[in-house]
Amino acid sequence: MKYLKLFTIIIMCHQISAQQHSSLDTIILNSDRINVPFKESSRSMTILTSKEIEASPANNLADLLQQVAGVDIRRRGLAGMQADLYIRGGSFDQTLLLIDGIKVEDAQTGHHTLNLGLPLEVIERIEIVKGPAARVYGQNAFTGAINIVTKKINENSTRAELQTGSFSQRNVNIRSSHAFEKSSVLFFASRNTSEGYRHNTDFDNQNYFFKSRHETSLAPIDILASFQERKFGANGFYASPTATEQYEETQASLIGISSKFVKEKITVNPRVYWRRNQDEYIFVRQDPSIYRNLHISNKVGAEINASYSSKIGTTGFGIDAANVFLSSNNLGDRERFMITTFLEHRFRLFNNALDITPGVAVNYFSDFKFHAFPGVDIGYRFTSNLKAYTNVGYTYRIPTYTDLFYSDPTTIGNEDLNPEEAFAQEIGFKYSKKTFSFSMAIFNRDAKKLIDYVKDQEADLWQATNIRKLNTTGFEASGSYHFKTGSFSQQLHLDYTFIEDNIKVTNINFSRYSINSLRHNFVIAWTSHLGKILSPAITYRYAKRADGQAYSLFDAGLNANFNSVKISIMAYNIFNKAYTETNLVPMPKGHVLFGVAYTFK
Repeated sequence: MKYLKLFTIIIMCHQISAQQHSSLDTIILNSDRINVPFKESSRSMTILTSKEIEASPANNLADLLQQVAGVDIRRRGLAGMQADLYIRGGSFDQTLLLIDGIKVEDAQTGHHTLNLGLPLEVIERIEIVKGPAARVYGQNAFTGAINIVTKKINENSTRAELQTGSFSQRNVNIRSSHAFEKSSVLFFASRNTSEGYRHNTDFDNQNYFFKSRHETSLAPIDILASFQERKFGANGFYASPTATEQYEETQASLIGISSKFVKEKITVNPRVYWRRNQDEYIFVRQDPSIYRNLHISNKVGAEINASYSSKIGTTGFGIDAANVFLSSNNLGDRERFMITTFLEHRFRLFNNALDITPGVAVNYFSDFKFHAFPGVDIGYRFTSNLKAYTNVGYTYRIPTYTDLFYSDPTTIGNEDLNPEEAFAQEIGFKYSKKTFSFSMAIFNRDAKKLIDYVKDQEADLWQATNIRKLNTTGFEASGSYHFKTGSFSQQLHLDYTFIEDNIKVTNINFSRYSINSLRHNFVIAWTSHLGKILSPAITYRYAKRADGQAYSLFDAGLNANFNSVKISIMAYNIFNKAYTETNLVPMPKGHVLFGVAYTFK
């Protein structure tokens, strides 16, 4: 295997203090059907805890995920205004986002995945699964999945925050939570505005979030609702960089109702949900009649996940059924019914040192028929601190409605597209103690039928085609170290990811989607607690893409806590680096954000 040359790179990663290590050991992964503690997982996973989120200089989900090895966020504009989510070199259509276990992919396009990226103020932790995950989640988890776990409601408090900064940014939010005898409620609302960092990059965003739990004699009932509206100038975001007058409005909403029944050896989790997305795109903001797209997608679903414990281990099984509806002036009116069944079993052998978890997902789509995707995870714990693991599995993605039906003066979809497929393997190990942790993984993915927009002659239209075969290999390493300087607590975090793509089909005269993975991605993050008041943080990120573009970025933050008052200062790209992440959109140079928050109890 070609991985051996990568072992010469020495790395480290994720800042987790001694207390955070202890809490991680007890976390039960919400993204798993079988209840497995994070420490016992036999997959490459990263957990971002609420303490890490609060200490980070990031102010939104897109900026926060930039700091994770193997995750590539390609942003357009300020404050994560429009961003695409990639894991381990895959595409934005190949990564699945979940909120409290609810799959919120959009059938129109993966460009809308982060439209439901929740505000950091309502997130308890983020579970990042890297590698093939189709047998666990079904379609779209081609290269990985990210599950956002929302905050628990265990106190009565109200928090109001006001932020202001460069480019006339104005952010105001309020979060209120109340716990009663048999119920609890959390509410969040915010509005974020800016005049933009260059022509036609202004925005006006609103976010609303509601969560409640009601205890009944039979089982608890959890209700979740989220609504996010974004209105923004999209100078060069799409089409070509010369399209300076583009404009977009999106609305994304989610409603979910779930429960949990526990009886002796069996646990059952039923859930119903509704996910809606509306996208209006205008090519020339001042004259919508020139070119305008309006897409409205709805996904209504119900699922039941269950686990059963016996002498031979734990069996997880479930079924997820959903109907997808699309109404679009460009893509037409579409409807798709899909159903997925899951089955897996976790064996524990040799005094629980060895765990083996085979599983399979079987899917039916009304327009793509049946597909089955098996896989297996294997782990061996040598000591309480050291574990080695490997996993293999098949994974897939069905085409989006944009792939199938999109049409404009330069592009045409393809109704005859087939699902993308891949076979992926991974091997790694994890070592953790209270003040130090280290993990490493190497991975390989052989993909076929990948969708690209290609043409034979320059004058032809771009057409979606199952043309590419791609081999992706990579290496990740993560480490963390917690120490003290005098009475000051310090955390050091280093991440490194290497990805190499080998395109196996080269008879393409013109290709729109060139492979441009993060070939090298190195992150250093330092946080500290200087007494009980000051908490500084500095993040450095080096990125080099497959096309040779390289850049280094420095962000910094400082929080000062005075009982009920919190003052924050965040500085981004502090050395004014000129760089782009996608579509040649220039990213903002150095800018700052000041904030003050007050908590009422």
